[in-house]
Amino acid sequence: MIVGLRNPVAKLFFYGILVVWGISVLYPLLWTLLDALKNNEQFFRNAPWSLPEFPLLWSNFSYVWSNYNFGTYFINSIVVTAGSTGLGLILSAMTAYVLARYKFRGSNMLYLLYISSMMIPFVLALIPLFFLMNSMHLINTKFGLIVVYASSLLAFGIFVLVGFFKSLPKELEEAAIVDGTSYFGTFFRVMLPLSQPGLITLAIINVLNIWNEYIVGTILVNDPLQYTLPVEIGVMRAEMQYRTEWGPLFAALLITIVPVLFMYIIFQRRIASGITAGAVK
Repeated sequence: MIVGLRNPVAKLFFYGILVVWGISVLYPLLWTLLDALKNNEQFFRNAPWSLPEFPLLWSNFSYVWSNYNFGTYFINSIVVTAGSTGLGLILSAMTAYVLARYKFRGSNMLYLLYISSMMIPFVLALIPLFFLMNSMHLINTKFGLIVVYASSLLAFGIFVLVGFFKSLPKELEEAAIVDGTSYFGTFFRVMLPLSQPGLITLAIINVLNIWNEYIVGTILVNDPLQYTLPVEIGVMRAEMQYRTEWGPLFAALLITIVPVLFMYIIFQRRIASGITAGAVK
């Protein structure tokens, strides 16, 4: 129920907007699924948005998986996404904890410096980033992508987690110190578990961003064996100028979309609640 709307006309209007918005989101997914079940003849004989004819070509999915080596790209995306998310979370949590709980000279300036980096378009750093990674021999490596992605997510992670750590009672730290726990032990055994809502929210957002990232992957990786799924989708789209396999292309899109779509559906409540959980002390 929409809170604060008692007028039936207003409710109907806003529910209508939600229905239209839902259709606009679901229609491209449905269209992608329908086109993934067609053969090339149906694409050229009928309109692109027409319904597929029977029998439905579910074999397009297995064709993409085997002929385009999609299993390798899927594993690459999982490794890069998991590594980047894990490294980004631990670095963001440690930095945010220090900035939120310990005041030292320049701490506020350091926090503002991290946050202000979010206003710089990441595209401007691509050229120096390439030369830096090339000098460190991290081009065409999963580790190079993991380091870059984790670093790019650091500012937003600090912004989200600082609010969580500020909302936690200081008495918890004092009790842990009195019991003989070190500062690192206090962080990992007491404060980090209590910030779980923020960590889960940040992890979901980071996974969605990294899984779909294309530009950095294209610039830092030119070895086909190291491609992630978005990069391979871009290569397939370019090949369609010479090869007319539109059904497999749409099947590849669905293989890329479905994992993050289900993840977002399952954890959508945690995303909404986690963002606001640290806003009030």
